[in-house]
Amino acid sequence: MMRALMQPSALALACALGAPVAALAAPVSHVFLVQNSGWMEPFYTDPASQYKALVTEVVLAAVQPGDALVLAAFNQSLPGAPSPKALLAAKVDDKPQRAAVAAALAPLAAARKPGSSALADTDLGEAVSASITSALGGKPGLIWLFTNNKNSPNNDQATAQRNREFYELIHHGGSIKKALAFPLHMPVHGRYSANGMMIYVFAIQDEGKRELDALLRSGRLQKVITEPPARLKPLDQDTVRLLPVKVENVPGVAFSTQPNGTLRADIDAAAATQAHASPGDSPAARIQWRLENTIYPYTITSARLAARSVLAGAEKPIALGADRVQGLAPGKSLPLASSMQLPVANLPGKWSLEAVQAAGSAAVLPGAIEVQLSEQKLELSQAFRERMAALFPGDPLPDIFTPPSQVQGSRAVLPLEVRMQFGLAPLLALLGGVAALLAGGAALAVAAARPRKVQVTVEGELRTLHVKAGNSQPLFDKAGNKVAVLNTTLFGSTLTDLREGAQVRLGR
Repeated sequence: MMRALMQPSALALACALGAPVAALAAPVSHVFLVQNSGWMEPFYTDPASQYKALVTEVVLAAVQPGDALVLAAFNQSLPGAPSPKALLAAKVDDKPQRAAVAAALAPLAAARKPGSSALADTDLGEAVSASITSALGGKPGLIWLFTNNKNSPNNDQATAQRNREFYELIHHGGSIKKALAFPLHMPVHGRYSANGMMIYVFAIQDEGKRELDALLRSGRLQKVITEPPARLKPLDQDTVRLLPVKVENVPGVAFSTQPNGTLRADIDAAAATQAHASPGDSPAARIQWRLENTIYPYTITSARLAARSVLAGAEKPIALGADRVQGLAPGKSLPLASSMQLPVANLPGKWSLEAVQAAGSAAVLPGAIEVQLSEQKLELSQAFRERMAALFPGDPLPDIFTPPSQVQGSRAVLPLEVRMQFGLAPLLALLGGVAALLAGGAALAVAAARPRKVQVTVEGELRTLHVKAGNSQPLFDKAGNKVAVLNTTLFGSTLTDLREGAQVRLGR
């Protein structure tokens, strides 16, 4: 269910004054801005228009239980006509109700200027800035903007220049961490005509960026908007993706790709032992990659390539088969060969104490493979230019999508895991050695406890004595005089304290 938090008029007044919406019982997660200026007239008057239905479906796909939302119409703020103006402000306890969203949008029409029959103008930047400072109150969240992409405050006909100012806000707005645009085909006819519309989504602060990434991963939004999003920001992160295609296994090393994309290298214990003996002989992995452009709608016209591995606290360069990429269109990939040395010597040897302690488990070195793109040059792909020209005829929008000149580099990161499975052999060998020692000790104890038979001759008389190891026994002649002392150990017997002139010897 949806619980109302504030009357729409009160929220509209707060937005108009630029004050944070402090009365909301929970942080606003989503702000949906629906343009209703004069340029949007056919989206409201054409009976075949799907504009309001699309807004409704996007709201239902984006908002989840626990979120808060503000649904607002916007054009350009004037005295007596605040913009944005809230249509619905609610906290979602269960899930958004289609009927509530549709009812809020139902009466919405193209707005007119106060006291005039002239249709309202549009200020995209004003709507986004007010949402950041007022509806979100400076907190993280997502701002959604539904527009025909004509930015014309005060009926300014230089919409290209106004759009450039809008894009400056996007690229240089410090709180906007990620921005996407969805160009959609939606032909409508009325007083004016249009072929398409644009949905923008702006992630505010790092938490907002994480929320947007999670939403895209969930696939909920893609069920409503099937077109791929055009990325506006950032243009220096995740521009390419590394996909391992073939890994040539080297002796003692087996490679596999995990479901989460991690490249795993399983090291044989013998290979680690050999690496400890000859550290310079650590195995080198030969990997074939696909380097894919993931920064739709931009073509990487040229960039310099470099790669490194980060493992066991050490950074080592990776030899690449090529040091440049050229003309890589969005969604396309190019083959890339590489060779990298694995830090096998950092893993415990087969017979080390660590191996004994880890018997039956695995030692894992987490790390990553990083590919750096420097001196990067991007340009809008020709296919996207043609699509924009068809959706927004006469609008020089593609030129505005040109990335800022300071965006020159990016990197791709592939998680890497080097692992060695320790068998039970070292532990069993250790246990066997301990058992042997215990057995030997037990045998010695038995031998020490058993009396030993020793023969001595005293004055020609042969005597047989039974003496325990470690004991001493005095010897006497026939007259009862002490003539010697017999000392017995596990390794034999000796005579000490011999009396001068006494006739005593061991044996017969």
